Amino acid sequence: MVAAASVVVAVGTATGMLSALDDREGSDEARPGIVSGSPSRDSLPVVPSASEPAAPSASVSPSAKASASPSPRKASPGSTKARSTTATRLYRYPSSQVLDWVQDNPGDRRAAVIESRIADRPAAVWFAEYAPATITSRVRAVTSGGAAQDRVPVVVAYAIPDRDCGGASQGGAPDLGAYDAWIDRFAAGLGSGEVVVVLEPDSIAQSECLSAAQRTDRFASLARAGRVLKAANPKARVYYDAGHSGWRPAAEQAALLKQAGAASAASSDGIFSNVSNFHTTAAEIAYDRQILEALDGPPGLGAVIDTSRNGNGAPPDGQWCDPAGRKIGRAPTLNTDEPRIDAYLWVKLPGESDGCKGTPGTFSPSYAYDLASP
Repeated sequence: MVAAASVVVAVGTATGMLSALDDREGSDEARPGIVSGSPSRDSLPVVPSASEPAAPSASVSPSAKASASPSPRKASPGSTKARSTTATRLYRYPSSQVLDWVQDNPGDRRAAVIESRIADRPAAVWFAEYAPATITSRVRAVTSGGAAQDRVPVVVAYAIPDRDCGGASQGGAPDLGAYDAWIDRFAAGLGSGEVVVVLEPDSIAQSECLSAAQRTDRFASLARAGRVLKAANPKARVYYDAGHSGWRPAAEQAALLKQAGAASAASSDGIFSNVSNFHTTAAEIAYDRQILEALDGPPGLGAVIDTSRNGNGAPPDGQWCDPAGRKIGRAPTLNTDEPRIDAYLWVKLPGESDGCKGTPGTFSPSYAYDLASP
């Protein structure tokens, strides 16, 4: 993936983590907290569910990579208050690559830091494998757990065809018809409690590899996806891909988001930014507010920001693949006290490689330790 992109590397069935850490604000660097577990990429359980019909299976053909040029802007805060939520804490799904490593390596000198500063943090659970027969039950395993604890899970739908423009995270559904059916099954697992859905990272910001007709079709499918998700669970909060502050100008990104349904209350609760990237929280707040203003949608639209690896900001040379000198960012929270900023989330699991410190998506203890060390 090109340097400007969000650097999503999510291969396999699911990745990320969720935990029941107290919501709180802080600097761009997260603080230590109580230790608990988190989910692993390939081990989300299958729980009993309604019958899920089979869908066609085919391989997706990679497409050419896209390039994007950065042009961040400044913006003044909006007047809309931060969104309130009934459940004020994020849910932890109890298994992860990082927790597996901590449990398997108790004598490692890095274990205490990784355990206390990464393994206990709430992070998103990714659904990146095109496996329509089990997607409903796997999503339900996460959302039902959150509902049982009156906490909010974060799930990532990541199966759009031609995702990542044929890069390290290529894959997904074989075509948009299959994707639409996959989304229907995904939505069936959302339950009735509060849940945050991060809808298809890079699908809008990184769409230059598509022809105009393909882009139109993708955006129509994304708009449909939002409507289906929100119809299935009115408490679901669905956010659309805004890239990050070092990628497209805000007005340009807003124009693309409009085409994909992000300005419609029927399909969208707003936007997400900085997924798997490193730009500072302050830069993302300003950028996201600019986009929301340009979207000119309902006043309730907000933004969520990935703060998992932005404690030191983005590398000055634009490096995106496991760059040195980065740190974990603000702890995940639903209480930002920032107008129009609904949450700080850990969408990318710190320590999972972008592909330079290991196979893409696999856990690297050395990288995790570097990110988590004070």
